[in-house]
Amino acid sequence: MMLAAVVVSPWAWALFLLFVVVMLALDLGVFHRESHSVRPREALLWSGVWITLALTFNVGVWIWLGGDKALEFLTGYVIEYSLSVDNIFVFAIIFSAFRVPTNLQHRVLFWGILSALVLRAAMIVLGVALLERFHWLIYVFGAFLVLTGIKLLVQKEKHPEEGLGFRIVRRLIPATTRYDGQRFFTIENGKRVATPLFVTLVLIEITDVIFAVDSIPAIFAVTMDPFIVFTSNIFAILGLRSLYFLLADAVEKFHYLKIGLAAVLIFVGIKMAAIDVLKLPSAVSLPIIVGLLGASIWASLARARRLAAAGTASEVPRELP
Repeated sequence: MMLAAVVVSPWAWALFLLFVVVMLALDLGVFHRESHSVRPREALLWSGVWITLALTFNVGVWIWLGGDKALEFLTGYVIEYSLSVDNIFVFAIIFSAFRVPTNLQHRVLFWGILSALVLRAAMIVLGVALLERFHWLIYVFGAFLVLTGIKLLVQKEKHPEEGLGFRIVRRLIPATTRYDGQRFFTIENGKRVATPLFVTLVLIEITDVIFAVDSIPAIFAVTMDPFIVFTSNIFAILGLRSLYFLLADAVEKFHYLKIGLAAVLIFVGIKMAAIDVLKLPSAVSLPIIVGLLGASIWASLARARRLAAAGTASEVPRELP
């Protein structure tokens, strides 16, 4: 059941935004001052840091706003964090297509996610305002999520250069195919042009906006409290970079994960569309969402083990009769 929004002090908003700014400054200015390839061990450490911070914040929400709001935050965070995994598949394709050096990928994701924080904040404010004024939009959002889930099941990945966004960027922004260190722009033949790093950044931005159109309505199926929606979204986005570097080399192993993500979108879409008929509390929604994701991950890993075993068996030489 979605609870009414709690009036949160402006100081709470200010402190949370200050926390985000400080963490981003530490990330870029201290821990990643020098461009380097992020190894799985470092990515695992940072993923643990961001998840721990999110869960610690969740405890604070429980103490400050109560158990119901804490459960809404946790459910929203799980939805947003899990749906962000789909971004990873696309990020990996974009980085591969433009041959972005591994030591520059963190820089692209940092600035991409920094812009995403601002864009998502604007989309959340707009979404809450629209739903408060036009209740019938909740049915539209619900139907949209169901259709998006179905589309995710049947749609094949496109090469970035086949997308409309790439063609628009190429037409509007003069660019070169030559990298110039970690610079987004360089001078070529006396003209200032964008490097492939900037083109990659723009495509990352476009990708995030597209996914935000899916994920933000999904959390409205859990709560329309602006503070809960915003904070759960931000924590999921902050942890996206480390999650990318942790899973980028293993995305092919999660063969059935898209099915799980599609099932989550369809479930929350139906939940949202049926909000006036059947109200499922977060205590029911959260186990269902975790179960759908867990089943898809288990099936993916089981498939990977079977393929590995089959490959190993095929490499064993047979004895001659």
